[in-house]
Amino acid sequence: MIKNTSKRLLLALSIFAVISVSGQTEMPEKRVSDLTKLDISNGVSLHIISPEPIQFVDLSTSNLTGDLPAENIARIKITDATEMDSTSIRKDIDVNNLGVITIVCQSFMAQYKVNYLDFKGNAVTNIQIQPEDMQPLEYPKMAFSNSELHRFSLDILRKKKVNKPIREVKGLKLTMQINNVYVVNDYIFLDMTFLNSSNLGYDIDAIKFSVEDKKIYKATNNQCIALDPVFKLYDQKQFKKSYRNIYVFKKFTYPNSKVMKIRLLEEQLSGRAIEMTVKYSDILNADTF
Repeated sequence: MIKNTSKRLLLALSIFAVISVSGQTEMPEKRVSDLTKLDISNGVSLHIISPEPIQFVDLSTSNLTGDLPAENIARIKITDATEMDSTSIRKDIDVNNLGVITIVCQSFMAQYKVNYLDFKGNAVTNIQIQPEDMQPLEYPKMAFSNSELHRFSLDILRKKKVNKPIREVKGLKLTMQINNVYVVNDYIFLDMTFLNSSNLGYDIDAIKFSVEDKKIYKATNNQCIALDPVFKLYDQKQFKKSYRNIYVFKKFTYPNSKVMKIRLLEEQLSGRAIEMTVKYSDILNADTF
């Protein structure tokens, strides 16, 4: 009797777990009346700040207009009505329903119902998107958002001490080193440090990554494929003595006949430059964390 009761209890718990997981993965239905409400006045811009880069913004009515002044900020305002005073504006606009703002980011969507407010002093000028307003987007887990890549990169800096670099080059009193290579899913993280042993500060013009032929027989036959990081932790333009950064790439491969080149270029007039060659084995031996 006890065994049967235990089996039924385990079965009930299993069914409950499946229902709970299904409930989390399905996006619940939302109605306009359920959305967070924002009050906006004519002549006052509303800035919506997102923790992730905004992919696009949808405004459901022509009463609203907006733009993206920064990758994580949406600026919304009531559409200007030319040659109309405030009284005629209120007649033409449904003061109880200016429309719905939909903001789609990398891993979530947020929606707001916008109401008209006559008194500017109480109008909302900026808000941060709150977790309770975020609806997860069920994309295949192949791509990380910038906030996730930022978190991974910070974890590397906090937890991974620089011991002996796996690759290092020196020249012109400059040192470029790869501290380590890490891989998470389809992403490659390069942990790099740049050192300057001179008393002249270094103004960075560019840090370029490419895959090139290992042996060049003729200059015209050299194939150079630029590699652009999908994310970098810092965007520093100069350093005095040392500079450490994390560069993130989508997974890439190259044959033994090719090598990865990393070039640190200084702004003119000095133009000090240093170049590193990275073997494919360095990428294949990447750690995880």
